[in-house]
Amino acid sequence: MHSEKGKKPFTAAYYGTEKGKEEIKNQAELDEIKRSVEKNEFVVKEVKQGERTKKAPLPFTTSTLQQDASKKLNFSTQKTMRIAQQLYEGVDIKGHGTIGLITYLRTDSVRISDEAVAAAKQHIEEKYGSQYVADTTNKDNGKKKIQDAHEAIRPTYVDITPVMVKEQLSRDQFRLYQLIYNRFLASRMKAARYETTTVKIMSGNHRFQASASALVFDGFLSVYQQDTEEKAEKNNIQGLKEGDVVTLEELVGKQHFTQPPSHYTEALLVKTLEELGIGRPSTYAPTISTIIARRYIVKENKNLYVTELGEAVNQMMMKAFPVILDVEFTANLESLLDKVGEGVVNWKTIVRNFYPDLEEAIHQAEHELEKVQIQDELSDEVCDVCGRTMVIKYGPHGKFLACPGFPECRNTKPYFEKIGVACPNCGKDVVLKKTKKGRKYYGCESNPECEFMSWAKPSSKICPNCGGYMVEKGNKLACTNETCGYVCEKEKKA
Repeated sequence: MHSEKGKKPFTAAYYGTEKGKEEIKNQAELDEIKRSVEKNEFVVKEVKQGERTKKAPLPFTTSTLQQDASKKLNFSTQKTMRIAQQLYEGVDIKGHGTIGLITYLRTDSVRISDEAVAAAKQHIEEKYGSQYVADTTNKDNGKKKIQDAHEAIRPTYVDITPVMVKEQLSRDQFRLYQLIYNRFLASRMKAARYETTTVKIMSGNHRFQASASALVFDGFLSVYQQDTEEKAEKNNIQGLKEGDVVTLEELVGKQHFTQPPSHYTEALLVKTLEELGIGRPSTYAPTISTIIARRYIVKENKNLYVTELGEAVNQMMMKAFPVILDVEFTANLESLLDKVGEGVVNWKTIVRNFYPDLEEAIHQAEHELEKVQIQDELSDEVCDVCGRTMVIKYGPHGKFLACPGFPECRNTKPYFEKIGVACPNCGKDVVLKKTKKGRKYYGCESNPECEFMSWAKPSSKICPNCGGYMVEKGNKLACTNETCGYVCEKEKKA
């Protein structure tokens, strides 16, 4: 649509009728609405001005730090805790000596000490102005039960800014400290304010609605951006007044389908564990690293996938220990242990009620459960000792190739996953490998005869400009020839 005055197009969505909001249930209803509105003119019936606010976030707890570090910095939960531990233990800062830059990193409390609140207030007033200082502070995150022994995760000294210590920190340490520092400052600042405009447009008996918003006060957004932040909504509806007639340019009918739930990421899994009351701040990272190390799940492009071994173990556990596998069990046991700590319940009473049933279930499982057997996968590798086709087996350090003639033939080889791309040097397959420190890279399967190696994933597409090989960089393909610089969009898989 566009107005007769400005001629600038804007978008309005179908809302319903004068009676209220209605949904279009099928194609027949949509076609009927289209025929009706095409006959009538579109008139602005109401222009409503308003304001909405976005509250500042709470300071970091262990779980929210792990979630934000995963989303913003692409850190695993284990890496986040390792670097946070380094910042907590102390870093040698020029002019200050060795000092801990952050408070204790394992906490589920959002409490901030009065001294830290006063220091943050003074810092915000000096750097941003008194209009940015929050009038009140949030002291409760709405949890039913938290252990309030420690403060939220915050910088120990608010006057030591990330820029001041950048030279003394590693890149990852600096990024994590900056994230913690900015989140703490944001939690002490005022909410962001938006001006909103809503325009009600009628065409006969049918109602359409257009809306726009503009940021009028950035507040905490001046230091910290959230992924879930409601961004300003641009729409060319400025200057519209009640009674104005607007012209229809195009009528578009779109169907929205319900999306399936997304795969778990480490951040989403930590959030779910916290919501279900499973574990404590100190156990989120070890839990995830353990099930990855035991091959129950695998991590690919941030997403977590259950392996065949994980499925088999889960089914066995559900069959033998249904009470323990209940999501409510861990949360209830945590609550009972809290009461033990408070001196309300005797720990012997809990063990006496729980252990006999567990012991019986274990004895029963030892006799009834069958052993888990993961079928070996056939490979295209031939054993160079006996000539048999080798199979892919699972070991403590992952997959490896083994001869099926064991124990007569004990030949084994390392297993490298082929990515379906030919080596640009010799034409053989490119495989996924890992360095001694665990970093992934891509190399030729005939190494060391062929020295091809790439940190980025090679593509089968050849550069149309220079004929060089291309690599994947996010959603794009880039030529590796520095003098070429050709870049194109990566083809999406069906």
